[in-house]
Amino acid sequence: MYVGATVVRPGQDPYARNKFNQVESDKLRMDRSVPDTRHDHCRHKQWRTDLPASSVVITFHNEARSALLRTVVSVLKKSPPHLVKEIILVDDYSDNPEDGALLGKIEKVRILRNDRREGLMRSRVRGADAATASVLTFLDSHCECNEHWLEPLLERVAEDKTRVVSPIIDVINMDNFQYVGASADLKGGFDWNLVFKWDYMTLEQRRARQGNPIAPIKTPMIAGGLFVMDKNYFEELGKYDMMMDVWGGENLEISFRVWQCGGSLEIIPCSRVGHVFRKQHPYTFPGGSGTVFARNTRRAAEVWMDDFKNFYYAAVPSARNVPYGNIQSRLEMKKRLGCKPFKWYLENVYPELRVPDHQDIAFGALQQGQNCLDTLGHFADGVVGVYECHNAGGNQVPIRSQEWALTKDKSVKHMDLCLTVVDRTAGSQIKLQGCRENDSRQKWEQIDNNSKLRHVGSNLCLDSRSARNGGLTVEVCNPSLTQQWKFTLNLQP
Repeated sequence: MYVGATVVRPGQDPYARNKFNQVESDKLRMDRSVPDTRHDHCRHKQWRTDLPASSVVITFHNEARSALLRTVVSVLKKSPPHLVKEIILVDDYSDNPEDGALLGKIEKVRILRNDRREGLMRSRVRGADAATASVLTFLDSHCECNEHWLEPLLERVAEDKTRVVSPIIDVINMDNFQYVGASADLKGGFDWNLVFKWDYMTLEQRRARQGNPIAPIKTPMIAGGLFVMDKNYFEELGKYDMMMDVWGGENLEISFRVWQCGGSLEIIPCSRVGHVFRKQHPYTFPGGSGTVFARNTRRAAEVWMDDFKNFYYAAVPSARNVPYGNIQSRLEMKKRLGCKPFKWYLENVYPELRVPDHQDIAFGALQQGQNCLDTLGHFADGVVGVYECHNAGGNQVPIRSQEWALTKDKSVKHMDLCLTVVDRTAGSQIKLQGCRENDSRQKWEQIDNNSKLRHVGSNLCLDSRSARNGGLTVEVCNPSLTQQWKFTLNLQP
């Protein structure tokens, strides 16, 4: 009757409480089987028999009972019993204390309840502090573990306690709860707005893995919800930033900290755990979600990013107005641990992230609504067009056809090609040509509060009105939407 007590009544919105379809979740068996999404090589692999046991820490706030119970049951059912010492459920002040309390009857489950809302980071630290095993496993409260998910994670940490490892995160559909395998070719990353995104591996990285497709994948960032870490190392490395609130930015902070302070982050392809990905948050944030996210992100940027934090502020200017509290103790910890500068992280861990250089006035994608200026795969002498922005769906496409910079010498550059006006009359086509220092056909400036690009020689504006039949043109400047262009980062106020 645990789930039955909170079913969605007829006429109620099944999405209202959890922002996923609770009716579908409630229908499923608590121990339903999910497809084994692992690579074939994983199925025959022998894992070490002397692995350390783990304490599994799951924090939750008003989680759907069926989703929470299925998470707990899947941990118990899919893990060798001797490797799960306990499951610590941290109830972050849910409206109904019974949500967690009733699960305390299950073997190995311990319940801790906060007497006020603490948020993800402080709740996880409370769970970690109470854990008695030498290895911590953090999971979200709406997951389902797959076959032999735990052994490959524990094996990597047992070999080297400075590794922080996470599974490939499969997708549990929020509408029908179907379990779908995720691509094994993804790594965690971010843009200068410091929002997490999935990056495809480069072609070279994929080729290098063909000989051993189940080798661990070094990742610049973890998604944050699901990972395994040695308990002593978690403590030595400063746990979580306890002054971060509710949710958001914590995966950024722990990822920078692990890499910069001597550890590493890995995704382990033989470990698969499903996760319900939602489009919005079901719970309220004190102060509103945007402010909380900006506060947490600022704390991470101010402690770990050195002067590179200015690119974040260029991408998200409003963040400058959000107070981020005192970071003194985190800076002291960084010094005590002898952590490396952010420049080292960019060069060695995330070379794929393009860094604006001192010649750039503006940088990134050139956006017009949902579309972005795109080379369309053309090279020298090709036309340019617009295409749906790559980062719109949260999954970055690995090609760089939408990366542009406006430089101090007034060029709009893509690699070593520049936007060039064929002739200086309205309706003239724009082509990509090799950049030439003093070619007046390649000189542009931003006007109208950085919302338009005007060609200097002709005083005409970049326009997408004929993008469908033959590419971009310059036209007499006017207020129409086809002339509105915004760079991701404006590096000059």
